[in-house]
Amino acid sequence: MILLRRVIGDALRARRQGQQRTLREVSTAANVSLGYLSEIERGHKEPSSELLAAICDALGARLSELLREVSDTVALAEQMPGVLVSMQDEPADAAAAPKSTSRGVRQVTSDGKVAVSVRQDSPLKATLRSSRVRPTERDRDVVCAA
Repeated sequence: MILLRRVIGDALRARRQGQQRTLREVSTAANVSLGYLSEIERGHKEPSSELLAAICDALGARLSELLREVSDTVALAEQMPGVLVSMQDEPADAAAAPKSTSRGVRQVTSDGKVAVSVRQDSPLKATLRSSRVRPTERDRDVVCAA
């Protein structure tokens, strides 16, 4: 199961770190406590729409951009086998089965814009991490040549 608060937290943290800003700077600009912002970024707390808008404003981002990014991440994760269903419902075929690690089952996928990693800890608990895929030099050359 995907926890929306974790995906939102990852997206906020990625934007903040991409700007090389500290939690303190953003929490002050958004008028939210540093500890609460930290909990939001770690996916432990779910922000209200008003608070999410204030954090986006402090990051210089539009709320719609953040929600679109979160939506893209969730949509990509939904396409991964076993993310939204119990692991007992997965095929027994070893070739089709995701990699198993000491922490649980791990899957990674990308659509070229977003990379999603899912660690299935139990049938009802999954940890989802997403990141923006940065174009390589070769990809930039192809885009420029087109």
